[in-house]
Amino acid sequence: MNIIIGLAIVFGSVFGGFVLSHGKMLALWQPFELLILCGAAFGSLVVANPIHVVLTTLKKVPQLLTGSPYTKKYHMDLFGLLFDVATKIRKTGLMSLEADVDAPETSELFKKYPSILHNHHVMDFLTDNLRIIVTGSLAAHDFESLLDQELATHEEEAERPAAALTRVSDALPGFGIVAAVMGIVITMSLIGGDPKLLGQHVGAALVGTFLGILLAYGMIGPMAIAMGEQAKLEIKFFDCIKVYLIAVTAGAPPQLSVEYARRLLYSDVKPSFSELEEHCKKK
Repeated sequence: MNIIIGLAIVFGSVFGGFVLSHGKMLALWQPFELLILCGAAFGSLVVANPIHVVLTTLKKVPQLLTGSPYTKKYHMDLFGLLFDVATKIRKTGLMSLEADVDAPETSELFKKYPSILHNHHVMDFLTDNLRIIVTGSLAAHDFESLLDQELATHEEEAERPAAALTRVSDALPGFGIVAAVMGIVITMSLIGGDPKLLGQHVGAALVGTFLGILLAYGMIGPMAIAMGEQAKLEIKFFDCIKVYLIAVTAGAPPQLSVEYARRLLYSDVKPSFSELEEHCKKK
């Protein structure tokens, strides 16, 4: 929702000021200039990035409109699941988790939290590392090092779409100049003709530069930053699971294990101690 409001303010201010200054909106409608800009920008995205990064970037753009899924409620669902897992370990032992982590989609433990179960990235990370804990094949310090390495890779991967979009934003003013130069080339061929037609072509060329700058700093650049902020929330979500796993390995009680995870969160999605305690008691 924020991105819709923000873009409405940006474009409303720019075009509103233009109209109030007696400008004609039809003069800014230059579809061929827009084709040059958008085509070159998309082409640069494809050239500069592996195809899976391109597809992930395109997939994440609509998510900017709906907002990050990593809300306070989503974190509460995670903490509920983690509390139940730790409680089961404490009551029935580590080996009792083997069936749950091998087939989480049929596990009553995981089925209680469908929002978490349907996030395959989270489930893969959680179940893979719970398997390691169940087998007991790694020392605590080696396990923590393994988690750090895995999350470092995940962080790099999560930030790639935002970085790709940032590079497109950086290139757009240059593509605006390209569109303008091409428009001037066409204009030069009309010198000596109708002055009115000449003026229209000069105006169309300038629109290319205008659109390149506006899209770069008023739309694509801010979208890249917003995408990066969503990536940070995702990374923090995985950090919570990491801290929890380390606490479980160290033998911390269920409530304390999720409390360690809670303390990593940003304030806008962080439940209070009493909220988390009450939530866990209901499980």
